[in-house]
Amino acid sequence: MYNQSLHNYISHSLQQQQIDVAGKDNLFFTRFIANTTAIDALYHEIYGTHPNGKTCFEELIQLISRSYINRPDGLKQRDEAKEKKGTWFLSNEITGMSLYVDRFCGSLDQLGKSLDYFNKLGVNFLHLMPVFESPEGESDGGYAVSDFRKVDSRFGTLADLVSLQKKMQREDMYLMLDIVLNHTSYHHEWAVKAKQGDKKYQDYFYMFDDRNLPDRYDRAMPEIFPESAPGNFTYIEEINKWVMTVFHRYQWDLNYRNPAVFIEMLENIFFYANLGVDILRIDAPAFIWKEPGTSCQNLPQAHTLLRLIKQCVEVAAPGMALLGEAIVAPKEIMKYFGTGLYTAKECDFAYNATHMALQWDALATMDTRVMLAAQHEILQKPYGTSWINYTRCHDDIGLGYDDYMIQHAGFDPFEHRRFLKDYYSGNRFDSPARGALFSVNPKTNDARISGSLASLCGLEKALEENDEMAIEFSLRKILLMQAHSFFLGGIPMLFYGDEAAYTNDYSYLNDPGKSYDNRWMHRPVINREKNKNIDISGTAENRIFSSTQKLIAIRKKISTVADHKNLTWLTPHNIHVAGYLRTFEDQKLYCLFNFKDTESFVTWFAFKEHGAAPSVLFDYWEEKEYAVGHDHEYLVIKPYSFLILEAR
Repeated sequence: MYNQSLHNYISHSLQQQQIDVAGKDNLFFTRFIANTTAIDALYHEIYGTHPNGKTCFEELIQLISRSYINRPDGLKQRDEAKEKKGTWFLSNEITGMSLYVDRFCGSLDQLGKSLDYFNKLGVNFLHLMPVFESPEGESDGGYAVSDFRKVDSRFGTLADLVSLQKKMQREDMYLMLDIVLNHTSYHHEWAVKAKQGDKKYQDYFYMFDDRNLPDRYDRAMPEIFPESAPGNFTYIEEINKWVMTVFHRYQWDLNYRNPAVFIEMLENIFFYANLGVDILRIDAPAFIWKEPGTSCQNLPQAHTLLRLIKQCVEVAAPGMALLGEAIVAPKEIMKYFGTGLYTAKECDFAYNATHMALQWDALATMDTRVMLAAQHEILQKPYGTSWINYTRCHDDIGLGYDDYMIQHAGFDPFEHRRFLKDYYSGNRFDSPARGALFSVNPKTNDARISGSLASLCGLEKALEENDEMAIEFSLRKILLMQAHSFFLGGIPMLFYGDEAAYTNDYSYLNDPGKSYDNRWMHRPVINREKNKNIDISGTAENRIFSSTQKLIAIRKKISTVADHKNLTWLTPHNIHVAGYLRTFEDQKLYCLFNFKDTESFVTWFAFKEHGAAPSVLFDYWEEKEYAVGHDHEYLVIKPYSFLILEAR
C-alpha cells in the first residue's frame, strides 16, 4: 500500500544526500520507492516496539542511501548488465567451485595468478571459503570472525581481494563470499568491549547474569556439536555472565533483538556488496533469532530479517544475489526462498542439501526410491530462485531427510541410517568407502559423514589395493555423482580437489587447531605435483579432470538446463535408475543415471510418457545416437554410468 508520508521522507532524505532522483540516480530512487513499504513493514514487524526502533530506522534509510552512493560506478554498470539478462543467475553457463584459498594455492595473490586453471576447467564462479580475520586455532574454518572487514593475513590483504575481484571481473567470472550473521569470534571488538563491561556491547550478544534463562533455552535447544562443543552457553568469568555460544565456546551469538546489531551487520553486507561480491552466502541463517522454549532454529523472525535484508540489498546493490545456507529439512529449506507476499523475495539461492544427501543414499543402496520419494518437496522451489547443487562441500554429509521418504522405499529409518553410516565410515566388510563419522551424538545415535568425494566413492581403498576394476568403478561413481547434480537446474558447485580425484587428506591430524574436527580430511592441501597429472593420459586425475571439463562444456551448450523450473522426474521403471526430463520450448533432454554395479535396463516406454514420443535420442556424453525402440525393448545402461539424451 502506498504510504505518502514515507515516500516524502525518503525523497527528502535522498535530496539531503544530493542524490539526483530525476537524473542519473533515477533507477535507484525508483527501486527505493518501490521497496520502501516492504522495508518499513518488515522493519517494524521486528523492531516497531523497541525503544531505539525509530532512531535505528532513520539510520537504516541513511545506510541504504550511503551504500548506493559509495557503490563504484563499475559495479553499478554491472548491476544494469545483469538486469538486462533477466534473472542472471538462472543461466546454464555458470559453473562454480568452492575452495579454501590457503589450502588451494596459499594466498589471494596466488589465486589471482591461477585463473587460467579455472578457465581451462570451465569454472567461472568461485566461492572463497572465509577469508576475513579469525583467530588461528579457534577459527571454525574461518566462521569465527574477529573482523568482518579485514582480510586475514594468512590470505593477504583487502587490497589483494579487491585486485582478485577485478581480475575475475575482466575474465567474466563471478565471486561469492560469506557473511557470518549468527555470531562473531570472542576476539571481535564487540565481544572484547562486552567482556570489559561495556553495556552497549553486552547488548550485542545474548548475555545473562545467571542460569535461569539459559536453562530455559537449553531445555528445547539441540546441541550442534555434542562431541567437541556440548551445551549452548559459556560462562565468562571476567564479568560473571553467561553468553550464548550455539556453535563453539569461542563463537558468541549476536542478539538481533537489538536493532543496532541489525544495522551494524547490514552495513557489513553492503561492504561486501561494494567489494564486488556477486552472490553473498549467508552462513547459518536458521539460527539468527532465538526464543526460549523453541529449538531456536527456523523461527519466523529469522525469515523476516532475511526478507528485510533482501529488500535493502535490492535497492542499493541489485546485482548481488543472496544465498541462505540453511541445511535443514526439505519443508524448512523451501521457506528460505520466501512465502506468501515474499515468495521468491527472501533468499535467491539455497543449497540443495537434501538432494545431495539422497544421492549418497542411492549410491550406497543402489536404490533410487528414497531419492524419488523426496522430490515432490524439492520441486516446490519457486521460479526465479535457484539451487546450489553439489555432491561435496566443505561440510559434513547429514542424513536429515524425513523418515517417511525412507519408509516409502520399504526401509526402516533407524536401520537404514545406521547402514549408511556404517557404509561410508568403512565399518562394513562390503563397503569400498573410506570416511568417518562426524559429530556423533551418543544420546540419539545421530551422526554425520566426513570424507572426500573420491574416498567415499571408493578410490582411496581401490588405489591402496591396486584393484583395477575397483578403480574403474570408483571413477565412474565420481562422475555419476557429479553429472547427476550438473543437469538438475541450478548452479553446479564443485568442491576443490574433486576435479582432480583427491582422496582424504589426513595431515589435519598433525594440527592441534584442526585435529578434533575430521571434516578437515576432505579439505585437502593441493599438491601441485599431483595436479600435473591432469594432463597425463590414463591417470585418475586426468580421467576426472577431463571428464569434468566435458560435463561443464555440455551443460553450457544446452539452454534447456538453465533453471526454468522445468524439471520432471521420470517414472521409476527400474529402481536402480534415476531419470529426469528437462523441457524448454520445443527441446527435451532426458538424463538417466544407473546407480547399480551391473547393467540396468530401462523400457523405451519411459521416453513416451511426456508429450510427443521422440524417434531418435542423441547422447551428449558418449556422442552417439539411439533409435527409440518398442515398449517391450530396453535401453541398456552400463554399471555406474549415465546418459544425457536430447530428443531429435
